[in-house]
Amino acid sequence: MLNYKAPQRDVAFVMDELLGFFEHYEKLGFADATPDMVQAILQEGGKFAENILAPLNAVGDTEGCSWNDGVVTTPTGFKEAYQQYVEGGWPAMSQPLEYDGQGLPYSLSSVLSEWFSGANHAWAMYPGLSQGCIETILAHGSDSQRQRFLPHLIAGRWTGTMCLTESHCGSDLGLLKTKAEPQPDGAYAITGTKIFISAGDHDLSDNIVHVVLARLPDAPAGTKGISLFIVPKYNVSDSGEITTPNTLSCGSLEHKMGIKGSATCVMNFDGARGYLIGEPNRGLNCMFTFMNAARVGVGLEGLAATEAAFQGAISYARDRLQMRSLKGPVNKDKPADPIIVHPDVRRMLLTQKAIREGGRALAMYCTQQIDLTLYSEDADIKAAAEAKLALLTPIVKAFLTETAQECTSYGMQVYGGHGFIKEWGMEQLARDTRICTMYEGTTGIQAIDLLARKIIGSQGELLRQFVNEIRAFCETQNAARRFSVWTDALMQHLDEWRQLAQGVAEKAQTNPDEIGAASVEFLMYSGYVCLAYFWLRIAVTAKDKLEAQSGDSDFYKAKLHTAEFYFERLLPRTRSLAASVKAGAASLMALPEELFHLD
Repeated sequence: MLNYKAPQRDVAFVMDELLGFFEHYEKLGFADATPDMVQAILQEGGKFAENILAPLNAVGDTEGCSWNDGVVTTPTGFKEAYQQYVEGGWPAMSQPLEYDGQGLPYSLSSVLSEWFSGANHAWAMYPGLSQGCIETILAHGSDSQRQRFLPHLIAGRWTGTMCLTESHCGSDLGLLKTKAEPQPDGAYAITGTKIFISAGDHDLSDNIVHVVLARLPDAPAGTKGISLFIVPKYNVSDSGEITTPNTLSCGSLEHKMGIKGSATCVMNFDGARGYLIGEPNRGLNCMFTFMNAARVGVGLEGLAATEAAFQGAISYARDRLQMRSLKGPVNKDKPADPIIVHPDVRRMLLTQKAIREGGRALAMYCTQQIDLTLYSEDADIKAAAEAKLALLTPIVKAFLTETAQECTSYGMQVYGGHGFIKEWGMEQLARDTRICTMYEGTTGIQAIDLLARKIIGSQGELLRQFVNEIRAFCETQNAARRFSVWTDALMQHLDEWRQLAQGVAEKAQTNPDEIGAASVEFLMYSGYVCLAYFWLRIAVTAKDKLEAQSGDSDFYKAKLHTAEFYFERLLPRTRSLAASVKAGAASLMALPEELFHLD
């Protein structure tokens, strides 16, 4: 059984020592987000993750959700855990005061999102889905819609979903067929079927507020003809009180590889009463309001899985006795040595550790930028943060979820045959995490977004800005004659990063397939460069702390050792990625379709 522990120390390091969160909060006017207050919140959040959610993780996987005549029931303990979550005030933490929120920063609540997902990914899906619904109504709902729905959603009494996908269209939303017919009273009758709707129905909350993409009768074809609607499970009066059941239902539950405690529903809307959000035919524009935060959130799910896999693997590697060290017996009083002495086990553990800690620094840097976009009153600061997020969001989403596949696989591998056995939790973790590369757009979609829309679309400007930030940091370290081997390696990668993008852009002028052919390898290359930047920053901070003899020396020494591993063993993966980017589309597209046969 995996015993999850919230990574309090590492989060404190990133927040306080690496990225200066408390100065950041002070500048944004969050007077209540003091070190003492934040520490108290994180301590209680850690307890909730460890003591309430983690013990239910295996229960959710074993029982799954059940569907009976349209009624969905969650696994044993899920409802009670959600009630404790609501009673603790957790749903309201980063929501606006005017709707009974607590007015704390987004980045603080995102730390808890990682922990809750690491402890119990399936359970964390339920409150997680509400955030997109809340953000959409906040940004685009009318005053009356906000007053009617937000207090209940923010308090957690109601939950929310995003209903986008249909059986014939996944990411190509221009193909959707769900209809919205205007009604005499200004409402709309929503008719259609949506699939893969996480938390589409369940027994945790009193009402479920669906945000649904649909077409008006006179809508143009394609993505320009999509509108967005609020469609509650139970109709709601003008004063926000539940009235009658709406004409929608869960037709079935999907039978999934993982996250079985999360209800993934087929939702049928049969003339259900709905309310237009924003302007007609501008639904996708409304939806993309919260997309950066949603995609960073999925990246955090990947990070959470890497953290949980590392915790299980390191614990097992210390205890499991197998063979002797190649250098000779380490534990002479025992019949064998713990497997942590073996180089290959070290390779897997250090890979997990490097992705876990470098990935956390990158992800929390992004949540810091989201804070700036939400709360800063300085237009230049806000614009700079939006530019960084435009570049980094697809990297965080795709890189942290792709590397989570590797790290959860290593979690199983360290356990050997026991990793394949259900009771240890490693195989569940691998299954639960597989979906993360698909949520909010697959890795391929994120990669095309990064290379085509963000980099080539900005004529390289978004990349140039972030490269200049990294280059300035490297030059500062070179001037101080610190970590010169690592700074030189990173500087060389910065030059190559821009050259790779430029090379693809030039070839794409005559063959657009060049972008799709290079995009995933380019994104992964980008991820390794970003983590190198943050590992260099981590190393500089750790070195400063050791020189100042500020205590916790073992923690900082471990950071330096892991940074060395990253630069020597993981950053060189960019060599093969760069070669693949340069190889272009020819070998991918040359084989005729009819030759893709099985015999």
